[in-house]
Parts: sequence; C-alpha cells; structure tokens
Amino acid sequence: AAAGKMAALGSGGTRWRQAWLPALQQLRRGSKAVTRHWKAMHLQRQKLLAVTEYVPPRPPVPPRCRGVTAWSHRVPCPQEDGLARVLRRQLEDTLRDSRMVAVCQYNSMADEDMATLRHFLRRHNIHVKFVLNEIARPVLAQSKFRTLLPLFVCRNILLVSPEARAREMLRVLRGVPQVNLLAACIDDTILSPQGVENFARLPSLQECQGQTVAALSLLCSQTSSLLQRGPSHLTALLDQHIQRLRGAEGATEPPQG
Repeated sequence: AAAGKMAALGSGGTRWRQAWLPALQQLRRGSKAVTRHWKAMHLQRQKLLAVTEYVPPRPPVPPRCRGVTAWSHRVPCPQEDGLARVLRRQLEDTLRDSRMVAVCQYNSMADEDMATLRHFLRRHNIHVKFVLNEIARPVLAQSKFRTLLPLFVCRNILLVSPEARAREMLRVLRGVPQVNLLAACIDDTILSPQGVENFARLPSLQECQGQTVAALSLLCSQTSSLLQRGPSHLTALLDQHIQRLRGAEGATEPPQG
C-alpha cells in the first residue's frame, strides 16, 4: 500500500510539472549573431538595376539654342492671373476715358455712408473706383499718370469723371472726413490738393465763353461807333449848311406886289 501511494504521488508530481510551467526559467545565453554586414551586390542584380534606371527624354531643341539657361526649364515661370489681367484692362480703359482722375486716401467707413457718397458723386457724373495697389501700380507705371505712383502705398480709391468736375467733387468730399484728397490729374495736368482748390475757383467754361463774347462785342460796338461818328457828324454839318443856304435865299428874294 505504501508503495502504491508513492507511485501515485510520483505520477501526480510528473503531471503537475508538465501542466504548470514556472514563471522564471533558466535560459541559455549565447552570443548574438550580427547579420548586417556589408555585402557586395550580385553582378546580375547590378546589371538589372542599370538597365531599368529611368532616363528622362531630351528636349527636341537644346537649351543653348533657345537662349535660356539649362536649368530654366526646371523653374516654373509665374503665370499671370486672368482676373488680374481683366482688372488691369478695365483700369486702363477707365483712365483713358477720364478727364479728371483724383487719388484719395480711404479710411474705413460704414457701408451706408459709402453708398451715400457714391450717390452724391454719381449725380455729378463722378464714379468711385476701388483698385488694389498690385493692379494699379503696373498700369500707372506705363501711362501718363506715372507721377502718381508714390501715392499708392496704402488703401486708396480713385474718383474718375469724363468731365472736369473739381468744384462738385470738393463740395461732396468736405462732408466726408474718411476720404482725403491726395492729388488729381485734370486735363493731363497733375495738381496738388491746393491746386485742385484753385482750379475749382476758376469760372466754368460757359462763363469764360460768355465773358469773352461780351468783351469782343464791346470792342466791336466801340469800333462801330467810332467809325460811324465821322459820317454822322458830317451829315449833321451838311444839313445845317443846307438850312442856312435856304434861309439866305429866302431873305434875298424881292417881294411880289
């Protein structure tokens, strides 16, 4: 019986060792194998890579024949925006058709005030144009308005009109402190703000024409009166002489009876 119990315990201990492994086990520590040593590429692989390497196609015309450098085709050329080109063309047409172009500094204001300003200026055929400096500077540099280039350094607006309406423009701008007049070009003449005020004090073209016509008509009337004075005086003298002769003849005739 004792021998049977020992055999059962021995067999149970063996099964316990096979089912449950200990948390800590003894492992053999060997030297680590280094497999990342440099090794020459196989000759067949080198030939395959050389054959399959990408070769960019050559241009049909060499760069030296096009008058450009060899690396110019790699640098992308900046393309002009279509919207900017359209805005420049519109600005060129506006400047070409305008006799008066005024540059004003624009400070922020309410939309209702801006709409009111546009309305009062449009009454006198003056239009407000918002133009970016990036659009205006290239156009002005190639036109007769190149003298106005130093003024385009901040947010500006243009007041354009096909007529020289400086007086009406100043009258409207006096009530809008957010818009300051910097300079103007009237009839191909650059004027400062003081010059614009002096131009506005000048009489209008109709008044000048009326004054010129009045002066010329006065000279003509004076010349006509001077030319007619001699004949009229001679006529009066002759009439008086005839009357005297008739009186003398009547006195010398004898009485009939």
